[in-house]
Amino acid sequence: MTNRADNESSSRGARTTETREASSRKSTWKPPSVLPDPTPEAGYHYRWIRARTLGESDNRNVSSRFREGYEPVRAEDHRDLQLVSDKGSEFADNVEVGGLLLCKTSVENKEAREEYYGNKAQTQMESVDNNFMRENDPRMPLLKPERSSRVSFKP
Repeated sequence: MTNRADNESSSRGARTTETREASSRKSTWKPPSVLPDPTPEAGYHYRWIRARTLGESDNRNVSSRFREGYEPVRAEDHRDLQLVSDKGSEFADNVEVGGLLLCKTSVENKEAREEYYGNKAQTQMESVDNNFMRENDPRMPLLKPERSSRVSFKP
């Protein structure tokens, strides 16, 4: 008596001899990004900086970012972005889209900025915790705030 699985395997042949046609997927279209990503350059970090809001120039914000070490990116350095500059822009030779100016800074400057603001936030949280714990009373102790997140996956 033969087993049904034996009959099916002998009639179909070995799995290695089967050929499968690669399904040709239809490529889907998606709209281009409003703010294109520049080609990365080693040692530099790129960021879009607000230069105008509702047609009014925001010189205070731009000047502040320039003092932080950002410099505008020239359009001729990134021809791959395929952009037309905004009419009446103060930054005609630079990459500007809808009031946002593409700027770059060194990676070291970016990391130093992140460290500064990270330390500032940490100091503020410690100050809030100290102020909270100042109200502690031995008769009704307060629990020290726990700020950690845990991720667990259930099988």
